[in-house]
Amino acid sequence: MSAPTQADIHDDSRRTAFIVLCAISFCHLLNDMMQSVLPAIYPMLKTSFALNFMQVGLISFTYQVTASLLQPLVGSYTDRRPKPYSLAVGMMFTLLGLLLLAGVNRFGLLLLAAATVGVGSSVFHPESSRVARMASGGRHGFAQAFFQVGGNAGSALGPLLAAFIVLPLGRPSVGWFSIAALLGIGILWKVGTWYKHHGTTRGAQQTEAPAGPPVPARIVKRSLAVLMALVFSKYFYLASLTSYYEFYLISKFHVSVRSAQIHLFVLLGAVAAGTIIGGPVGDRLGRKYVIWCSILGVLPFTLALPFANLFWTAVLSVVIGVVLASAFSAILVYAQELVPGKVGMISGLFFGLAFGMGGIGAAVLGWMADRTGIDFVYRVCSFLPAMGLLTALLPNLKTAEQRQRREALAGAAPGG
Repeated sequence: MSAPTQADIHDDSRRTAFIVLCAISFCHLLNDMMQSVLPAIYPMLKTSFALNFMQVGLISFTYQVTASLLQPLVGSYTDRRPKPYSLAVGMMFTLLGLLLLAGVNRFGLLLLAAATVGVGSSVFHPESSRVARMASGGRHGFAQAFFQVGGNAGSALGPLLAAFIVLPLGRPSVGWFSIAALLGIGILWKVGTWYKHHGTTRGAQQTEAPAGPPVPARIVKRSLAVLMALVFSKYFYLASLTSYYEFYLISKFHVSVRSAQIHLFVLLGAVAAGTIIGGPVGDRLGRKYVIWCSILGVLPFTLALPFANLFWTAVLSVVIGVVLASAFSAILVYAQELVPGKVGMISGLFFGLAFGMGGIGAAVLGWMADRTGIDFVYRVCSFLPAMGLLTALLPNLKTAEQRQRREALAGAAPGG
């Protein structure tokens, strides 16, 4: 048998990278599927624990803030000291949270279960986002979208499984989802082994960046602030959908709990579709344009939603989910390009900000819903995408990078 050529080795490397990308996306599906069971059973928890909307919002706040606060710290630490097996450790926390959720009988322990699930998310996301970038083959937007669509698909599956498993069998059946956690732990251990033996070299090759940011430091700071404001508008609005969409449908249209959960599944499926669309489009046309169209472009639909009947509410929710979800992979990769060499920190910061804004939004909107009603909450939130106008303040990174390369070439030229 002849020795393998360099081309054979390169082809095998690319094939292995795609397998790793599929594995990390599938585990993202499992992780977010398990985590989305929690908001999907809010109506059940509200009844069995006699909760008000503020307490429901506090559960979301506990889960999402726990997830958000640790993510930038985890990402910053693993930028300096990569921890390949932390992926599996994060899934172990999610497993523990599920087992607690299935068996607790007091509200305080319910908050502990939510916090444990949040810790699992905070450990899982920064390093898995780094692995997706390593396995990207240079198509960073596509890789992040492919990775994230796994999570969005899992978020969509969670309510559907809650409707057909947890609702008829009761809250203890949440424990059955531990099977998915065990499967994820096994796969992530394999991914961690690949990362340990191959990931450092591949990451250094594929994430090689200019010595400094492509624009001046003051513009980097301003741009990061704008991106954070856009993430705020996106996830504060999404909190009104993911946390209270079922209550909105039940209150306004008097549908059953199962029907509301199926509507939530459709909405989250639309979010998954929008995520996979946004990444490749951003790679091809530019991430700034995707951010423009996604955040500001959804405004007419959010303004119309509070006045629609049940049919048009379902249609508008799908459109909103697709359009709004296309922004996050573009925002994340744009931020990574603004701050080269800090993939973990930026991933943790923006995933953490997304969870944090969702948690704060859930708590604030729950407080508002108790006092004004769900309908009023949706009318107020419908104006949030207008913050997309801030996209005008973002620089065009392709132009900035081209200018930086021209200046570097001019400096290297004889007599330059």
